[in-house]
Amino acid sequence: MFGSKPDAPQVAAPARGMFGRLKDRLLKTRDTLAVGLGNLLLGEKEIDANALEDLEVTLLSADVGVAATRRIIDALTARVKRRELSDSRALHKALADELVAILEPSQHRRFTLPPDAAPCIVLIVGVNGVGKTTTIGKLGMRLCDEGRSVLFAAGDTFRAAAVEQLQIWGERISVPVIAQAQGSDAASVIFDALQAARSRNIDVVLADTAGRLHNRVNLMGELEKIGRIMRRFDAAAPHEVLLVLDAITGQNALNQAREFMAVVNVTGIVLTKLDGTAKGGIAFALSEATRLPIYFVGVGEAAEDLRPFDAREFVDALLDQGANVRGPNDQGHGR
Repeated sequence: MFGSKPDAPQVAAPARGMFGRLKDRLLKTRDTLAVGLGNLLLGEKEIDANALEDLEVTLLSADVGVAATRRIIDALTARVKRRELSDSRALHKALADELVAILEPSQHRRFTLPPDAAPCIVLIVGVNGVGKTTTIGKLGMRLCDEGRSVLFAAGDTFRAAAVEQLQIWGERISVPVIAQAQGSDAASVIFDALQAARSRNIDVVLADTAGRLHNRVNLMGELEKIGRIMRRFDAAAPHEVLLVLDAITGQNALNQAREFMAVVNVTGIVLTKLDGTAKGGIAFALSEATRLPIYFVGVGEAAEDLRPFDAREFVDALLDQGANVRGPNDQGHGR
């Protein structure tokens, strides 16, 4: 609950390894895919139009989205016609390759901080309830672990609970928080934070913002104002704009992305709560529709569960059909 003290970060059991942990966290989505893919990936079933139609339904049920699903099915259909997909093993590999290709923006652009920014300014946007404040706390912890100095700007001045939660994170990881009273001008709070960061030689400012419903014109106007204030401080600011989206909301996340992209120069996505949904295919729908990289994914409550996104690892975790597609002499993924 907002306003309550967040649980202390949990430490992952090292025996499972990070890849195994990711597979565990994506269990609901993987099970959704497995139900539809199970028959396709068993034995030596012929790959034909009926099989691809079943695959199409499976992808749509996991919220991969119409556009991304159509792209995948068209590509696989062309390969079937060229007789390149003769059995389930070939289909499995081809499907994985097509899914990774859709996530191409995330392969070629990772979250990096410009070395010449002083400070680097990262604006965090998104509607209420998607996990913006928690994302700021976990990202702040990650940056501190990398040896960077961090400052939080409590720009969500409409909810006292948001300021309180950010202050709790700041206390926990020894990060200063610049905040004002509830109802204060958010742009003023963030400008004060930028001045404080410069005077203290802080490396990174993570700025929270209000998150009322994305169809509220006044919220979008406020984000435009924050952008103007930042550019007065640094013409290149904000250096990164992270849009936090909740995977559980499914296709509504696409609507949110379009609304925010129309107002601010979103540079990357943080997709949270992937461990709580059977429709984690929204990652592909978002990538196909926005062409934005997914910088991080949230797959649990532990601090390390805010993970840098890796397209191949993500697809491998979703399509882990080991027992179904490997022969008796195969040794697995080698991970």
